[in-house]
Amino acid sequence: MNKVDRIAQFWQSFLDSLPAVKRISYKKYSVWHFCNNEKDANELVDLVLQRKKTATCGLLWSYEMEGEILPKTGEISIITTWVGEPMCIIETSDVKITPFEDVKEEHALKEGEGDLSLAYWRRVHWEVFSRECAKIGKEACEDMPLVCEQFELIYLKIRRNFRLESLDNSF
Repeated sequence: MNKVDRIAQFWQSFLDSLPAVKRISYKKYSVWHFCNNEKDANELVDLVLQRKKTATCGLLWSYEMEGEILPKTGEISIITTWVGEPMCIIETSDVKITPFEDVKEEHALKEGEGDLSLAYWRRVHWEVFSRECAKIGKEACEDMPLVCEQFELIYLKIRRNFRLESLDNSF
């Protein structure tokens, strides 16, 4: 089965899981993966599946340069692995344009990465956005605008390959 078929099948399984009256409200969706490399894309989708990641952010300048539409509250997205395997569906619950320097600890915590601290978030995201800025001919700066998105996990792929130590063996 090709990637398009797998995504269509995943979307249909999501719709089939809903009451008929609710299905009508879900017509459009986007499909994407986190990050610009396989390792990070797969690690971040895994954090969403573990319910540790409920936020993300991107460089507004990149959205503008690529002509990409900004996320909006209520939008539905299928999140995939780097190679396009659909893993979950999220619904955007909030979007704010925020200068890098104004991102708060709460957002860093919701991104669910590293040690969950703002210091970690700032260090890692500065590196990422500095490289991204260089690619688009901009210079990273403390007031570079970020698209800060919060989301809710509304559907996930049942995981078949899990480790025994992740199970609760209190039976």
